[in-house]
Amino acid sequence: MSEQIVTARNLARHYEVKQGFLSAPATVRALSDVSFDLRPGQTLAVVGESGCGKSTLARLVTMIEEPTGGELRIKGEAVTRDHWASLRSSVQIVFQDPYGSLNPRQRISTILQEPLKINRPDMSAEERDRLAREKLALVGLRPEHYDRFPHMFSGGQRQRISIARALMLDPAILVLDEPISALDVSIQSQILNLLVELQERLGLAYLFISHDLSVVRHFCDDVIVMYLGRVVEQGPSKEVFANPRHPYTKALISATPRAVPGSGRKRIKLQGELPSPMDLIEGCPFAPRCWRVTDQCRKSRPELSGGAHGIACYNPED
Repeated sequence: MSEQIVTARNLARHYEVKQGFLSAPATVRALSDVSFDLRPGQTLAVVGESGCGKSTLARLVTMIEEPTGGELRIKGEAVTRDHWASLRSSVQIVFQDPYGSLNPRQRISTILQEPLKINRPDMSAEERDRLAREKLALVGLRPEHYDRFPHMFSGGQRQRISIARALMLDPAILVLDEPISALDVSIQSQILNLLVELQERLGLAYLFISHDLSVVRHFCDDVIVMYLGRVVEQGPSKEVFANPRHPYTKALISATPRAVPGSGRKRIKLQGELPSPMDLIEGCPFAPRCWRVTDQCRKSRPELSGGAHGIACYNPED
């Protein structure tokens, strides 16, 4: 097996939220005890409902924010503020919205060359121009696109430009934050195929954040399922989708649209209230919505266990 390029152990990110002039600030536990490994050529998916901590994890891996606790290593080097400048070129991000992530006042040539101007100031203008044109061709765009503005492109073309910009510093890891959710269905497959080709050619590692489980099932090697900032199930994608053991994972998969209506598994509709991240309940946070809940679930929180296919549940699905 290839050497791990990203190693995360017990990552946590907490935020203090003011509640009033005379009240003590509350703590939002956006991320707690998240551990995973990522190797070159691997695609690791992070899935869950909105607010589960997916984007917070992306901000930690891309060094936009510093963890409250735990350890993060990239290429074997501990990620601390002192090392951010040297490590940031190894991790780049592709955002969800291709319309908002590109400066409408800049030409594509300027957008692509900007990372090089900031991170490699000694590089000549001719070399920057050559590399920018190479990356543009690498994502399937033509030379005449080089001096145009973003508004002259379709959504799929803009996302290709965003991917080209992310590749300018030759990163080893790409964080893909919902990279196809804002695109038409017909264009989504083109962008996914491009990402597969780039991964095979460059050996990239992908951290893929998505709500679309049908895409995750076919595109990703491994999957992490998160609920209120914690991992409730993780393992190989094929195994998790074929045999979801945590009730929350089973409910998520049951909500995935099917190609043939009326076929496949029965939809599971979750009942109960979602706990507040500022005031987490004692025990398992999924207990108020779980149909397999017991007194043990309400008293203590289960830890992730089970090896390669890990779950955090006292009463997993058979």
